[in-house]
Amino acid sequence: MTTIFEKSGLPRSLAWGFLGVLVFMMGDGIEQTWLSKYIDSQGLDPATLFSVYGITIAISSWLSGVIAETFGVKRTMLLGYLVYMLGMAGFAGIGMTRMDYTTLMITYAFKGLGYPLFAYTFMVWITYRVDKQRLSSAQGWFWFVFTGGLNVLGAYYGVFAMKHIGVVPTLFTSLVFASIGAVFALWVNRCDDKNLFDDRDKADTGSSKWRELLQGFSIMKREPKVLMGGIVRIINTTSQFAFVVFMPLYLKDYGIGDTEWASIWGSIFMFNIIFNLVFGIVGDRIGWNRTIIWFGGVGCALTVLLFYYSPVICNNFWFILLAGVLWCVMLAGYVPLSALVPSLVEKEKGAAVSVLNLGAGLSTFVGPLLVKLLKEPIGYEGIAWTLAGLYLLSAVMTHYITPSRR
Repeated sequence: MTTIFEKSGLPRSLAWGFLGVLVFMMGDGIEQTWLSKYIDSQGLDPATLFSVYGITIAISSWLSGVIAETFGVKRTMLLGYLVYMLGMAGFAGIGMTRMDYTTLMITYAFKGLGYPLFAYTFMVWITYRVDKQRLSSAQGWFWFVFTGGLNVLGAYYGVFAMKHIGVVPTLFTSLVFASIGAVFALWVNRCDDKNLFDDRDKADTGSSKWRELLQGFSIMKREPKVLMGGIVRIINTTSQFAFVVFMPLYLKDYGIGDTEWASIWGSIFMFNIIFNLVFGIVGDRIGWNRTIIWFGGVGCALTVLLFYYSPVICNNFWFILLAGVLWCVMLAGYVPLSALVPSLVEKEKGAAVSVLNLGAGLSTFVGPLLVKLLKEPIGYEGIAWTLAGLYLLSAVMTHYITPSRR
């Protein structure tokens, strides 16, 4: 009997894996809303800390798909879990207790290597196990659990726990969530990861494994459309990480304080996770490219400006919230990209997913970098228009990202 979840694209065979990613990412999102201010309150520089963290996320995101094809999905996810545990334990138990900046940077950077190997590798599993007709919907479910854990459940729990049990104990609870998530995804989840890559030569030699890793680089040269897809993925969430930097400062001039901003940010991403599912299904119904172009590219170009100008149009909390919701809804319009790019290649799908993952990782510091570079010459308004221009560029690029006829 087909359940409502299966009808919406959630594969029954991987259901426990999706739950595992949700719980794991909840642990990873515990500190995102308050760590920067806490580090700053200790007289340390949070900017460099998060920049190094973003670099390691990008590296791990890039390698995750290809490592999965080389060593296996479950082994790669297990490696990601172990790396995350070591990094977070060192960060909470040594770095935060001693407040030694060098230790903080090393352990937090090590933590950044962990979650992409766990979560993004699961995306490879989805790509190989789900039929093409429902792949976009399944990827929508992935981004639903990923964002729901990281930006919604983790963020809200982190603020609550930090206030009631303190900073270090809160960070240590992330190890509990990560462990529960790993148990669900790797052991309770009964879906077999064997024979995923049977159509490829998997000689167990050191040289062949390095060739597999290098395919993550060479595929962009051999398949330029995969490279274009990676660039579109960077643009997708660049505004998210740019807004985190400058919108709280910008809105403060209109009377929106830290509490109001936290409420806006958490609330709008609740709508984002819902529409990750919606646009996954829409992509399968009306076409992946069409969904990305009109809802993702054009939609984000319009709503990123609406969100920026919302306090000018009507300086009201609920109107600003509504504008933010519309922007977050359109961000979800890029969900079919996770299905479109792997479909460009018959084999090497893990390498194609790695390019997307690299784009996701790069956006974590491309957004703040744009703010840093453009704040002085063109101001916040110019940054908003730059982001809108990038979204229109992504729409044009997506028009040309179509599978070649072989």
